[in-house]
Amino acid sequence: MSELLQKAARLKEASFDMAMKSTAEKDEALLLIADALVEQTPYILAANEQDMAAGREAGFTDSLLDRLQLTEERLIAIAEAVRQLTKLNDPIGETVESWTTEHGLEIETIRVPLGVVGMVYEARPNVTVDAATLCLKAGNAVLLRGSTSALESNKALVSVMKKALEQSALSADAIQLLEDTSRSTAAQMFKLNEYLDVLIPRGGAGLIQSVIEQATVPVLETGVGNCHIFIDESAQQDMAIDIALNAKTHRPSVCNAAESLLIHRNWPYQRELFAALQEAGVEVRGDDNLTHSYEYIKEASEEDWGQEYLAMTLSAKLVDSTKEAVAHINRYGTKHSEAIVTDNEESVELFFRGIDAAVLYRNASTRFTDGEQFGYGAEIGISTQKLHARGPMGLTAITTVKSLVRGSGQIRQ
Repeated sequence: MSELLQKAARLKEASFDMAMKSTAEKDEALLLIADALVEQTPYILAANEQDMAAGREAGFTDSLLDRLQLTEERLIAIAEAVRQLTKLNDPIGETVESWTTEHGLEIETIRVPLGVVGMVYEARPNVTVDAATLCLKAGNAVLLRGSTSALESNKALVSVMKKALEQSALSADAIQLLEDTSRSTAAQMFKLNEYLDVLIPRGGAGLIQSVIEQATVPVLETGVGNCHIFIDESAQQDMAIDIALNAKTHRPSVCNAAESLLIHRNWPYQRELFAALQEAGVEVRGDDNLTHSYEYIKEASEEDWGQEYLAMTLSAKLVDSTKEAVAHINRYGTKHSEAIVTDNEESVELFFRGIDAAVLYRNASTRFTDGEQFGYGAEIGISTQKLHARGPMGLTAITTVKSLVRGSGQIRQ
């Protein structure tokens, strides 16, 4: 039996056991994992350095290396996020609704685990811990399939977590890492309906589309982030510049960073904004109006309007109205996060009603689209689809429901 089938079978068995675990048992296991991650920092960082060295040799970009890298500070933050999960309400067993029918049947709908979650993701080893611990808190077992570029890091992290689970009431089999990262094995994983209840792809557009096209297992789709900042003509100067800079430069390699800037033609502080972006090291690719006005702005191609750069690059365009900004975003956006900076209530209403996206902001940075920032704890991903879950996905997004019906001898006539 292949590695995939062996681990999938263990996960299926473990999922039945996980569904029976109490909140206290799950929280105790999570605290053990958090402590182990900190205690085993040298071991984890040594494994991560192997991946980093291979990445540098392969010519990875700075943004990709940043996503791949673990540091002592990042591990502390990852462990703290795990601890925070223990402070969140356990959704399992929660009553969603209850009622009594005309026949006297008492019906109660409650939250239950999805079962076995298959995570498919790229070079972000922090996702290994986020996904595993969120799944455990929600009573799920999880199959992790990361990328070859982060394999040594993922192996170390999963080893540490599984050893921690051995000291808990949870089965260590509830977390499995698929070490065979070949495409053929991935394609087989996508069709394991007998063992997997859902697939969650998290990464670039190519990875997500590949899973959607190949999978027969249901897919909970996450999306890439071509996020926009629209500066309306009434926007305050300092606020608009601060938001644009934060959204682009705070951490440009993540999906909630801004990739495109729309500016109302009549906004009077354009020169100050572009000077601030230039000083911050942002390369701006603009429309004809901007390239003619600023020699350091490069000409944007059609591809730039829909590009997720994940780098210090930004497309920029002048628009004549909020309506034009909305139309541009709906054409090129990825339904992730979009922001308007304005003091005009009518512009806000048009922006909020007109744009099809998971999260919309008024006078705030798109960088807040994050499970922790929303108060969910660590997130399993950010969904840009419309069924089951949308936006940052916390614990409830990886649960489902079942109905409990209590009768007193009723039969249907």
